[in-house]
Amino acid sequence: MKTTFWLGLGFLVVIGIILFASSGPGKYDDFAQCLTDEEAVMYGAYWCPHCQAQKKLFGSSWDLVNYVECSLPNGNGQTEVCKKEGIVSYPVWKFADGKKMSGGLSLEQLSNFVDCELPKE
Repeated sequence: MKTTFWLGLGFLVVIGIILFASSGPGKYDDFAQCLTDEEAVMYGAYWCPHCQAQKKLFGSSWDLVNYVECSLPNGNGQTEVCKKEGIVSYPVWKFADGKKMSGGLSLEQLSNFVDCELPKE
């Protein structure tokens, strides 16, 4: 009985540490927020491997990026907003001046399209 208690308590402590550690600020939070403030938008699809790779570059900071999901839930078709934007491939970044760039972009490339600085290494 005591062993079960201590194992359960240890498990809860480990889960708490993991949750606490993952809830801190992300490395690219300021950069991602700047992209959003500068009206950069990424259009993508949940099933798109290039979109997943693009999201992964931001790590936990991805939640701050302005993202539009273009795929319908069944993966067969596109949302009206993406049709109206003329999105035909994924990912596509659209910037405040209306310029669109298709394909995955490095963080450095994104930084060059907007006035947002990447964090120093």
